Amino acid sequence: MAGATAAVPGLALGQAPAARKRIAFLGTEVRTHSHSQHFLDRLSLGYGWRGQWQDPRVDIASVYIDQFPEGDLGRGRVKRYGLKLYPSIEEALTLGTGKLAVDGVVIIAEHGKYHRNEKGQTLYPRYEWFKRCVKVFEESDRSVPIFNDKHLSTTWERCAEMVADSKRLGFPFFAGSSLPVTRRMPSIDMPHNVPLKESVCVAYGGVDSYDIHALETAQCMSERRRGGEVGIRQVHALRGAKMWERLAKPEHADTRRLVVSAYTRSHNLPVEGGYYTGKVTFEWARKTFPNSLAYFIEHRDGFRTTMILTQIRDFNYAGLRADTNEVVSTQMYLPMPGHGSTTADFFHPLCRHIEDTVITGKVPYPVERTLLTSGMTLAGVESLHRGQVAIETPQMNVRYSVDPESTYWRD
Repeated sequence: MAGATAAVPGLALGQAPAARKRIAFLGTEVRTHSHSQHFLDRLSLGYGWRGQWQDPRVDIASVYIDQFPEGDLGRGRVKRYGLKLYPSIEEALTLGTGKLAVDGVVIIAEHGKYHRNEKGQTLYPRYEWFKRCVKVFEESDRSVPIFNDKHLSTTWERCAEMVADSKRLGFPFFAGSSLPVTRRMPSIDMPHNVPLKESVCVAYGGVDSYDIHALETAQCMSERRRGGEVGIRQVHALRGAKMWERLAKPEHADTRRLVVSAYTRSHNLPVEGGYYTGKVTFEWARKTFPNSLAYFIEHRDGFRTTMILTQIRDFNYAGLRADTNEVVSTQMYLPMPGHGSTTADFFHPLCRHIEDTVITGKVPYPVERTLLTSGMTLAGVESLHRGQVAIETPQMNVRYSVDPESTYWRD
C-alpha cells in the first residue's frame, strides 16, 4: 500500500527508532598496528562478535589525530569512512558549535613520538586530553561517557584526579586494556567471594607498557576475592638474579607453585631442535629466563600479587585458593600481530564494551580497577628508578568490589 512504513523489529507500532549515539574519536597517531588504527577501524567498520559480524552500533561524529608520521593511515581512513577530521579536541567534542555535541569520547593516547622522562615513562597526553574534555563538559553543563585506553597517566596524583573528575561530574569513566575482556583459555573466572591467597601473572613486554597488561590480567581475577579489593601497601620491583633469589626463599613456596602453573598455560615455551624437551619446574624457569623482571605487590589485607615479565609471548594467570589449596589458572588470549594473528582480534571485546558504555551509560567494571593497576605500574617504575627498592604506597588506599554476576569478559 502506498505510504506504508516497514515494521522495525523490537519497536511498537508508531514508535520511532532511537537516535544512534555519536562519539568523538581522539587518537595520537593512526598507522599500521597502532592502537588508534585498531580502534578506529573497528568503530567504523565493525568487528567479529559471537560468531557473526557486528556492524558498528555508534557513529563516529568527529576525529582528532595528534600526529601524522611517515606511513600515516589517518587521513586516508577519515576519507574512506566518510568521517570529519577536526583540528582540536575542543572542536571535535563540540563539532564546531562551542558546546558539547557528542554522546561519548574515545581517547586512544598510545603510540606516537612523545617525550620520555628520566624514569623511562613515555609522556602520552592521556591526562591532558582528559582534562580538555572535562573543561568542555563544564562549559557545556553536560557530560558524556569517556573511554581511556590503557593506564590513566604518569603520576598517581593525575590518575586520582581523573577518577575524581568523573565522580564530581557524574559521567561514566571506562578505562584499561584489552586483557581483562579478551577470551580466556580455559574460559573460566575466579569464583566470587572465595578466600583467595595469592595471584601470579607471567607475561612479557616492557616496563611502563606491557606491565599494565599483566597487572590487569591478575587484578581482574584478584578483585573477586572475599572482601573485594582494599588497596595496595607496597610495590617492590626486582630484576634478574635478585628476583629469582627472592622467589627461591622458603616463604615463597606458594608463589613458586603459581609461577610454574602460569608457565604451563603458555603456548610459547622455548623449544630445542624444533620440539619442546624440558620439564616445567621452578628451576627450569630460573635457568631458562634468567633476565626476567618482577613486581612484588603487597595488598593492604595481606593478599599478594606477583607479576613477572619474561620472554614467553603470552599472558598467563594462576591464583591460589586458601580454602581448598586449589590453583585456578588460565591464559588471557592476546595473539599479537605477526605472532599467529594479523588483525589483533583481542580488540573486538574492548570495542564492544566501549559501545555498550556509550549506549547504556554503564561501565563493565569499576574505574577503580584501572586506578589501582595504573598505580601499581607507577610504583613499579619508581621502584626500578630508585634502584630496585620497595615503594610504600599509602595513597593507594582504594577499596572497590565487582558485580558477582558480571560476565563482561565473555563474548
